[in-house]
Amino acid sequence: MVREPFPVSIDWGTMLGLPPALIFFTGALLIVLIRGRFQDGARKVVMVLTPLIGLWNLTSLVPGEAWEYMIFDLDLSLVRVDRLSLLFGLLFHVGALLGVIYALRVKDPVQQIAALAYAGSALGAVFAGDYLTLFFFWEAMAVSSAFLVWAGDGKGAASAGMRYLVIHVASGLMLLAGALLHLTRTGGLSFDYVGLTGVEGWLIFLAFGIKAGFPFLHNWITDAYPESSPTGTVFLSMFTTKVAIYALARGFPGTELLIYIGAAMALFPIFFAVIENDLRRVLGYSMINQIGFMVVGIGIGTELALNGAVAHAFNEVLFKGLLFMTMGAVLLRTGTVKGSELGGLYKTMPKTAILCMVGAASISAFPLFSGFVSKAMVMAALLEDGHTWIWFGLLFASAGVFHHAGIKIPFFAFFAHDSGIRTTEPPGNMMLAMVLAAIGCIFLGSFPVYLYSLLPWTVEYTPYTFSHVMLQTQLLMFSALAFIWLKLTGLYPPELKSVNIDVEWLYRWAGPRAFKAVMNNVLFLVTNFGESVREISAPVIDRLIKPNGSLARILPTGATILLTAAILAGFLILYLLRGAG
Repeated sequence: MVREPFPVSIDWGTMLGLPPALIFFTGALLIVLIRGRFQDGARKVVMVLTPLIGLWNLTSLVPGEAWEYMIFDLDLSLVRVDRLSLLFGLLFHVGALLGVIYALRVKDPVQQIAALAYAGSALGAVFAGDYLTLFFFWEAMAVSSAFLVWAGDGKGAASAGMRYLVIHVASGLMLLAGALLHLTRTGGLSFDYVGLTGVEGWLIFLAFGIKAGFPFLHNWITDAYPESSPTGTVFLSMFTTKVAIYALARGFPGTELLIYIGAAMALFPIFFAVIENDLRRVLGYSMINQIGFMVVGIGIGTELALNGAVAHAFNEVLFKGLLFMTMGAVLLRTGTVKGSELGGLYKTMPKTAILCMVGAASISAFPLFSGFVSKAMVMAALLEDGHTWIWFGLLFASAGVFHHAGIKIPFFAFFAHDSGIRTTEPPGNMMLAMVLAAIGCIFLGSFPVYLYSLLPWTVEYTPYTFSHVMLQTQLLMFSALAFIWLKLTGLYPPELKSVNIDVEWLYRWAGPRAFKAVMNNVLFLVTNFGESVREISAPVIDRLIKPNGSLARILPTGATILLTAAILAGFLILYLLRGAG
């Protein structure tokens, strides 16, 4: 049988639509090709049409269908459609549309290409039916999103983008290694439940954990996001960590370890966010906090918990995107998002202030706002599963997020001491994107049935019960009173002009200095060793190569022949011994 040089067979099945990632990659390619007098306008049209066409295409995808192909006798799936992938597909199209509208005034084609490629890669990852396809889009996300970090104006954007890229490429390599071990053990690459079985399970788990921002693996969020451009940060907040949540829900539902990891993620960022001065960095910590709730839900693994996790991921794209948009607007108009340098902006940016408070109410899980109807599902699932102490921990985390994201962000940006800054509202396209995100937060919080109807598993939960509304209202009220008391007594940490570093101290400060010290010592030892060898060998070499030295003498013909024969005999003996072995 003659094998083809590159054996690929494709079964397109009965799919009516196109792979969602293909539409966004096509849009990115068109941005590259567009030239001429009207290129700015044409590129904006492509940016807006791409997610709209993608949404239309998404309606033609039906659960149970797949685009399958074969490479080297491996059955792979470019697009696997089920209710879980469709939910995240809808989420990423909505997020991309909001991000595109917000970034319409950006004329940098590099950012435009990176944004579309990044969104397309995220869509490719959530529709991937196998680990090889997932790996391709996993790494494509890393590369494309790094350009959004590099687009930042700050002096730290270049180094932060490089650290970001290295960390995410390492995540991809772990995923590839785990996938290959999984192939060796099972004979297939299907992206389904894997669990913590064997080395491959742990490698894949860590790869997902890096993108999810597990404790000690989280600093790429608080390092890179504040360095990105105002529009780039909005895109970054919508995709990478949500792809990780999707991957964990697909590959590790019911993994108990995730409950404790998620609880740690929900708790530790509170303390760093309270003392942080950069408000976009505060939002980075609050993102880790919110992802912690999702990870806990995945770890519980019941239908209620999994629905709560993916519903909260859906809502977080809206309210966290809205908060990053408002801070991007502040950065655009004032040139800073340092809490110590802002305040009083409500006088000249009142609409932005109101929209920021909508995002703050949503992330704090106020009744009638989106966070309320999704976070409650995870909390209820904890009690149903008997994790009472974790429930108390997340209750404390809920109060904490109200402090640092629900109160601190709008208070220090818009209502604290008057900084004297007088500016104007952001451009109309940015306002439109913020208004749409705010409407989404209020609509889904007020009418959760529409969100629940999209969830992958059966929903039997009612968020608006008297006990739940009263408990959450009391929690928020006492949290607000605690903030007021701390401010009035002077106990609340002041906004200092400083940079707080947590675990990243290991690779941003200690690591480089330790490496430099080791290399200096190695260089010192090598130099001294070389000098010692030279001093010892110099007299011997002089005796051998001087005019009357041993190597300078002419050997007799017979001695030369004997020496050559001895060398050949030695090689012959070695060859025979090797053959016998």
